[in-house]
Amino acid sequence: MYIKRHIEDTVKKASKMFGCVMVTGPRQVGKTTLLKTVTQGITYVTLDDPIMLQSALEEAGTFFKNSPPPVFVDEIQYAPNLFPYIKMYIDKDRKKGQFYLSGSQQFKMMKNVSESLAGRIGILNLLGLSLREINGVEFNTPFIPTEQYFRERKMDMAEPEYKEIWEIIYRGSMPEMYAYNDMDWQMFYGAYTKTYIELDVRELTQIGDEIKF
Repeated sequence: MYIKRHIEDTVKKASKMFGCVMVTGPRQVGKTTLLKTVTQGITYVTLDDPIMLQSALEEAGTFFKNSPPPVFVDEIQYAPNLFPYIKMYIDKDRKKGQFYLSGSQQFKMMKNVSESLAGRIGILNLLGLSLREINGVEFNTPFIPTEQYFRERKMDMAEPEYKEIWEIIYRGSMPEMYAYNDMDWQMFYGAYTKTYIELDVRELTQIGDEIKF
């Protein structure tokens, strides 16, 4: 079950302003699902696929000839060597919305982006579900401390009950926890934390004792 994200409209707006749009954020917050929803009908490539990753790393010069824009490249952080070629395509053809990228490992990736695609890319950060998204509330006006704002927000969003607040705190904001109501949150976050430490944190620093960390 897809939960509509309020950032959808922002992604569409950015695609009309930049040749490339990138969505970054933590693992499993819905980056791939979001961009697949927004970019229906264009070529989709995931670098989680070993064959596609090998092609991107070893044949970067011809990668976008086989998967020409407009294209959505998922998990772009695995092949940062593609950024200069994306720049070349954008500089050659100034059309907007040619490339859509997603990536989880922001620290390593952003260095390559800033060096290669400055001024050519719109970068959006996706986090977990907001309370409005969890409750399916369409109201997504940015916060402005005015009487009209509070009046409209109150009309569109009911106050959660005490029990619901604690349930939301325990379940967190990961989309998968709300797409599947029978998901065990303790098991989910245990596996999530383990993956985060083993894959993401180890790329940034050395951890001697994972339990203490």
